[in-house]
Amino acid sequence: MLSLVVVAFATVATGFLVWANDKRHGKYGIALPAGLSLGIGALAWVAFIAAGLGYQPGLTWIPYVLPIVLGTAAAAGAVVYLGRTRTSRDTTALTKALRL
Repeated sequence: MLSLVVVAFATVATGFLVWANDKRHGKYGIALPAGLSLGIGALAWVAFIAAGLGYQPGLTWIPYVLPIVLGTAAAAGAVVYLGRTRTSRDTTALTKALRL
């Protein structure tokens, strides 16, 4: 169970780092990438432990490193997608409002 806590803290930290490094982070909340990273990381950890990849020689790194990588990738993907779509939608809405 302690390994889940380590994975949770690490994925939340990487989610905050993803948010901080995004140029358009004002378009969405600070908790979105961190929460998404935590959710994906925790689900991946549970899946890897349930699959029996947890405490076997040579495979011990999988439930520690891979969930952090997957959570960070999910947060980065969401940030890229939301940053682009929210910016274009906000620009369209602003243009429409100014034309009235």
